[in-house]
Amino acid sequence: MTEVLLSLKGLTKAYPGVVANDSVSFDIGIGEVHALLGENGAGKSTLVKMIYGLVKPDSGEMVLRGTPFAPGEPRQARADGIAMVFQHFSLFDALNVAENIALGMENPPKMRDLASRIRDVSETYGLPLDPYRTVGDLSAGERQRVEIIRCLLQDPKLLIMDEPTSVLTPQEVEILFQTLEKLRAEGTSILYISHKLEEIRTLCDHATILRLGKNVGECIPSETSASEMAELMVGTALTPPERGNRDFGALALDISGLSVPSPTAFGTALRNVHLTVRRGEILGIGGVAGNGQDELLSVLSGEVQTEADAVKLGTAPIGQLGPVARRALGLLTAPEERLGHAAAPDMSLTENAMLTGATREGLVKNGFLKWAAAKEFAERVIKDFDVRTPGPENAARSLSGGNLQKFVIGREVLQRPEVLVVNQPTWGVDASAAAAIRQSLLDLAAGGAAVICISQDLDELMEISDSFAALNEGRLSAPRPAVGLTVEEIGLMMGGAHGMEVAHV
Repeated sequence: MTEVLLSLKGLTKAYPGVVANDSVSFDIGIGEVHALLGENGAGKSTLVKMIYGLVKPDSGEMVLRGTPFAPGEPRQARADGIAMVFQHFSLFDALNVAENIALGMENPPKMRDLASRIRDVSETYGLPLDPYRTVGDLSAGERQRVEIIRCLLQDPKLLIMDEPTSVLTPQEVEILFQTLEKLRAEGTSILYISHKLEEIRTLCDHATILRLGKNVGECIPSETSASEMAELMVGTALTPPERGNRDFGALALDISGLSVPSPTAFGTALRNVHLTVRRGEILGIGGVAGNGQDELLSVLSGEVQTEADAVKLGTAPIGQLGPVARRALGLLTAPEERLGHAAAPDMSLTENAMLTGATREGLVKNGFLKWAAAKEFAERVIKDFDVRTPGPENAARSLSGGNLQKFVIGREVLQRPEVLVVNQPTWGVDASAAAAIRQSLLDLAAGGAAVICISQDLDELMEISDSFAALNEGRLSAPRPAVGLTVEEIGLMMGGAHGMEVAHV
């Protein structure tokens, strides 16, 4: 048997109205890649925060290498050999790689020495990185390398990774897995959180499954199918989305010759973008994060305005209309950033329902807000999209990331859009919720709406899209039928193989 590195014994953590972790126990072996699986809200984030010293358990204990372990803050956890790569990167765009890494160190060496160590470690683990490059100029995959190298410089005994491949191309995922295999061979343990179950089957030695805060089972991923693991997570069999037969109707959205400068110093300018999408059609747009996805959504939502004819809803030019006017006409959007963009963190779900539903749901009359109607709308979203929350009066920030995502997507879908544009609709969402969100997009298209789905999840795009285009450095390839495209072709398109993008058009 593998020697135990970290043992969790009866860890419990409760918040008002919910028990996040209910007497969770399991062991992580030395040199083991251990998966932590569960639906959104199952308690994964709370558990790893207790290990990393961000949250104090109410009861239970942890034992690290035979010694009681109870970090009061991340600094103590790092000193004991625990490192964590978060799902959301914590980097300063205006600083270079070495400066960002130095900020996370207790006693950073001289910059020249640190730069040399960064080069050595990055080359050793197959993650080449220039310590003097400005972070704002890095791709999402390169930013993740910064976070990983920052952890590896601590010589960790346990590396916690939360959704590490959500922003990577297939080629970058392969490189990351090679790095993790090398770390495992050296005796580093890895606690790996991901909703991509085939990745879990490929990489992980063991898996612990959480459901509603409890440990409901363990398995060996290589001997367990993805569907079996998904059923353990949700407690029931999953039904894959049904595409059905759809006939495409009239032109719903037309973008022609769209070129927009980046609104920020580290953003991406859109360059001569053309696309059309018809009623009943789902257009999938793939691309590694930072290649113009946010900028494209901002142009479509009306947050960034253009020449009137550059964006047409049907045949009507809307390039100079703002978000409220576009929503009234039926063009709705759901941005990638849940907290702060798609939802106001400290506002209740009822208030957040009012923010985007006021016009199409008739939540305003003679200048007065109809709060009872807004609450009913929020409750309908919660019910129809299985949002796990005590009620619509709860603040958006109180929801897990996946449950807030379900609320955001449901809020837009239930407003019956003519055109819906979504960016990363199932990012960080568990298998059950992801299937439900994808089905809602398919049902919306079956009802005659046009859907643009911007995503870094290639499996998702291939599952629901009728046509596919790749966004790279602000340029959009000519759309191609999704049927028949291989993951390798799409990965090359996303990585900037422009000659490949226009093949077979």
